[in-house]
Amino acid sequence: MTDSILHTGSLDAVETENALPEPGTAPGDLARLSINRWSLRTTPIQEFLEATAAAGIGKVGLWRQDVEEVGLDALRRRTDDAGLHVTSLCRGGFLTASDPAERKAALEDNRRAIEETVGLGAPTLVMVVGGITREDKDLGAARARVAEGIAELAPYAEDAGITLSLEPMHPMFGADRAVLSTTHQALDVAEQVASPAVGVVVDTYHVWWDPQLASAIERAAQADRLLCYQVCDWNLPLAAEPLYSRGYMGDGFIDFPAITTLIKAAGYTGDIEVEIFNEEVWADPAPTALATIADRYRQLVLPHA
Repeated sequence: MTDSILHTGSLDAVETENALPEPGTAPGDLARLSINRWSLRTTPIQEFLEATAAAGIGKVGLWRQDVEEVGLDALRRRTDDAGLHVTSLCRGGFLTASDPAERKAALEDNRRAIEETVGLGAPTLVMVVGGITREDKDLGAARARVAEGIAELAPYAEDAGITLSLEPMHPMFGADRAVLSTTHQALDVAEQVASPAVGVVVDTYHVWWDPQLASAIERAAQADRLLCYQVCDWNLPLAAEPLYSRGYMGDGFIDFPAITTLIKAAGYTGDIEVEIFNEEVWADPAPTALATIADRYRQLVLPHA
C-alpha cells in the first residue's frame, strides 16, 4: 500500500479522482438550473439522466411515472450515479373529489407521493390540486375541499421534512386540472392551512398573464412560501392539447426578465426548473434540447436571477 501511494500520490488524491460527482453540482452559470423530466418526456429515463449530466447540468425535476417505471430505490440510485440532485417531484394533488371513498384514495395516494419525494431526496412535491366535474360545478366547494385535503397532508409533509408546492394553473385548466388559477388563490389556501410545509410554485406558463402577479410574489416571499420557480414560454397557436403549448424561453410571449426580476427581488435564491411540454421539443435529440434550454436560460433568465 505504501509503495502504491508513493508512485501515484496520496490516498486522498486517488479517492478524489475516482469519486462520483457530488449530486447537484454544475458549472457556476448553470448551478441553479434544473431540467424537468417532461421537458424531454419521450427520452428514456436513463438517457435523460445521462444527457442532462453530460450537458453540465446538475439538477432534475422528476415525475411519479418515473418512479412507477423504474422503482423508487433504483431511480434514486440512477440520479445519484449521474451526479444529479432532484429538485422536485410531480405530482401530488387532485383533491377536489366530493365522494368520500375517492377523497380517501386521493389522500392515501398523496401520502405515497410524499414518501416518494423523500426517497428521491427532493425538497418539494408539486401539487396540481384538481378540477371540477360536469356534475359538480361548484368552484367554491372544490377549493374548500382542496384546503381540507392540504390541511390533512401538511402534518405528514412536515414530519417527512418536505414541502407541498401548490401550483396555480392558467384558468383554461380550471375544469380538469386546477381550481386554483392565481398565485394569490394558492396563497389563500396555504395561509388557511397555516403550515410551514405549504407554499406555492410560480410557473411562468400559468401565471404570466396575472395582473396581480407582482403583489402575489411579494406576498409569498414575505410569508416564506415561495418554494419553487419554473420557467417556459407561452406559444401560439395553442396546440390541440393546450398543455403542450409550452415552449423554449424566447419562442413565445412571456417576459422572463420582468418575472425573474420580481422573483429575485422577493429574495428567492433556489433552483430554477425548466418545464416544457411540447411535441416539437420532444422530437429534438436530447443534447440539442438541453443545449437550447441552457442557452435560453443564460440569455433570458440568468442575468435577472
